[in-house]
Amino acid sequence: MRKFQLAPALILLALSASPASALYEGLQCVPFARAMTGVTIFGDAHTWWRQAEGKYERGSKPRVGAVMAFIPHGNMRLGHVAAVRKIIDRRTLLISHANWSTIDGMRGHIEEDVRVIDVSEDNDWSRVRVWYTPNSALGGNEWPLHGFIYPEKPRKEKEGRAALAAVLAKTPPSRPSARPAILETGTSKTASDRIAAAAPAKPSGFTLSNGLLAELNKVAKKEAKRPRKS
Repeated sequence: MRKFQLAPALILLALSASPASALYEGLQCVPFARAMTGVTIFGDAHTWWRQAEGKYERGSKPRVGAVMAFIPHGNMRLGHVAAVRKIIDRRTLLISHANWSTIDGMRGHIEEDVRVIDVSEDNDWSRVRVWYTPNSALGGNEWPLHGFIYPEKPRKEKEGRAALAAVLAKTPPSRPSARPAILETGTSKTASDRIAAAAPAKPSGFTLSNGLLAELNKVAKKEAKRPRKS
């Protein structure tokens, strides 16, 4: 019997404790997205879009309970998958995912209520910015998306939590690579410097103004402080 395992009930409590919360469990994005959405695809995240063809409906419009499938880009060589939790407006939604931010030098964190902004020119969710917890701001990178994979039946919150608790109970804590998934960090650089360094040199098409980004960050920080309904 492994002493480091958490009881499923304790895991569920930790996951529902606060908005924009992060729980370190050394978990990869694939088993997390599979548990929360019920989309039963295996293999690296970058293969999910192709594997879903003919098995699940796919599209460019977000739906609650769908998988958001990222295209490999930059440091994210194996792609990424996340679970869509809430649609705020036509360019904003909240996701939950794992193994994205580097927090305290470690990856493998579960992050909930993470803000994602569509920055594509045609509002087709082909390119997004994702909230980066260490900087308490939207990340400077723009990430390309394949689109969304829709489960046959959206998994209810309780079902997703139970499936995730079962996965976590079997996941031994480990110390993953300290290499950031999004931005290279350094003690000599401020958060603003890191965001600016990671931003594309010549962004094309639609892009968010600095003023709008600042307002979105302000709203997200305010929402993160609100008590979360159980």
